[in-house]
Amino acid sequence: MIPTNRQILLVSRPIRSAALDNFRLVETPLLPLEGGQIRVRNHYLSLDPYMRLRMNDGASYAAPQALGHVMLGATVGVVEESRDAVFAPGDKVLAAFGWQEYGIARAEELRKVDDSRVPLSAYLGSVGMPGVAAWMGVHRILQLEASETLVISAASGAVGGVAGQLAKYLGLRVVGIAGGPEKCGYVIGDLGFDACIDYKLDSMLEELHASTPAGADAYFDNVGGNVLDAVMGRMNVYGRIVVCGRVAEYDGVNIPMRNPGLILDRRLKIEGFGVMEQKGWRTALEDLSTLVATGRLKFRESVAHGLEKAPEAFLGLLKGRNFGKQLVKLT
Repeated sequence: MIPTNRQILLVSRPIRSAALDNFRLVETPLLPLEGGQIRVRNHYLSLDPYMRLRMNDGASYAAPQALGHVMLGATVGVVEESRDAVFAPGDKVLAAFGWQEYGIARAEELRKVDDSRVPLSAYLGSVGMPGVAAWMGVHRILQLEASETLVISAASGAVGGVAGQLAKYLGLRVVGIAGGPEKCGYVIGDLGFDACIDYKLDSMLEELHASTPAGADAYFDNVGGNVLDAVMGRMNVYGRIVVCGRVAEYDGVNIPMRNPGLILDRRLKIEGFGVMEQKGWRTALEDLSTLVATGRLKFRESVAHGLEKAPEAFLGLLKGRNFGKQLVKLT
């Protein structure tokens, strides 16, 4: 029997919200390697909100995903076969093979990782792209000072949870925003935030006011929409806002800003950034790796089991059903 590779393809564009029928599970034969190629058995697949933008055909900061091709995404796995002297069977590697069980690449497309100090899955979360996004926002863009108050949306997520812990190490008062009492309890009790506001409650605005008695000097925005409007109402003069994501608007919803006049009235600085465009990844990854290895940076994962569960888990991520970093375990 010829060994096969299971893959999930994007086969249609969402009309508004993404749906299961936008994806298709297929099996393709595993091809023999050519000179210089390396075959990897993927162990974990990363699911991230930006993937929803790539399902569209319009312009955004994320290029469109081609129809009929494997859904794009980061993976970690183990080398099974190699025709390159740099990589040997058993090496653990980070790659971008997308939603499939196996991948073939050349050496320059892979990065060796060490899972003796950092869990393999963490290279897709706190020691991966989400962690670097948090690190860049906190250390490079927001220009934070120890006496300030920082608000973070999606505070229990892969980016927000890391950003809040990094800011606490800098000495800031950190206020999180998350969905539900369980997530808010985790943000305060496990991650060490000073306060957490449940955006699902009718009392959100009152809670935000009470949790930021001196106003907010900086805001790490991961969701956009109504939460961004609410926090802007608490921003101090010369406040800074970094826009890292807009999850509230990814799945076919357009939420206009309701109070843009505050940008001028309070002389706010708002900066959007794409983490892949940032310089200094090596420094960020070294710092994050040390923090995780020494237990000073905590994280949580939601894990779906089996490639066939990826579309359902992804749709759940867009609805906020995940808790922490959303992964798919493939082995």
